[in-house]
Amino acid sequence: MAKYFNYFPKTIYSKDVKSSSLDTVTNIISRFAFEQSLKENSSAFYPYQIKDGDTPEIIAKKFYEHQERHWIVLLFNDIIDPQFDWPLEGRTLNEFVNEKYSANNYADTANTSVSGLSWAKSNIRSYYKTLKQITSEGVTIEQFEVDANTYANVITSFAEHTLQDSSVITIEVAKETKSYFDYEDELNEKKRTIKLIKKEFVPAIEKEFKKVIA
Repeated sequence: MAKYFNYFPKTIYSKDVKSSSLDTVTNIISRFAFEQSLKENSSAFYPYQIKDGDTPEIIAKKFYEHQERHWIVLLFNDIIDPQFDWPLEGRTLNEFVNEKYSANNYADTANTSVSGLSWAKSNIRSYYKTLKQITSEGVTIEQFEVDANTYANVITSFAEHTLQDSSVITIEVAKETKSYFDYEDELNEKKRTIKLIKKEFVPAIEKEFKKVIA
């Protein structure tokens, strides 16, 4: 990360308004961004699934030959905070969930302490009613979030109907729930799919970056 900020402009800063001494500091509020049209141009990038153990530096080293190009990985995907905008590994996710829901810790009837992680796994955050329609043309699935009372009254069913043209349509009504842990895990998994701009664009990007940021 250090080399990334080497290209940033310097500015004069006074630590104390009562003092006449000035310091030269790096102006880290300078910004560089990719054109939206480039980020939406599928011919300019390819999708990548972040694996456990991957870091922006590792990916930059693997695909762009140098770890200091990690900023390209981050900025092209609008990742501002590499800690929380990057997918967490399994153990770290558990620790994050445990801390986030620690206020829900309690002792059960056996006076056994229940952790925030256990609470998140055993308590329901969302209720859903799902309608699945299967025809010769494919499958259509609609999912609706409902409240707990509506969920309790949803009747699951599976039925086949033969239409006048002899085609068969299958309609399935199902219901499911999502725990607080499943919700956090789903959010975390969505962060795994990123875009990596193709390697041949990197020299031009670095040249433009140095020109814009200086």
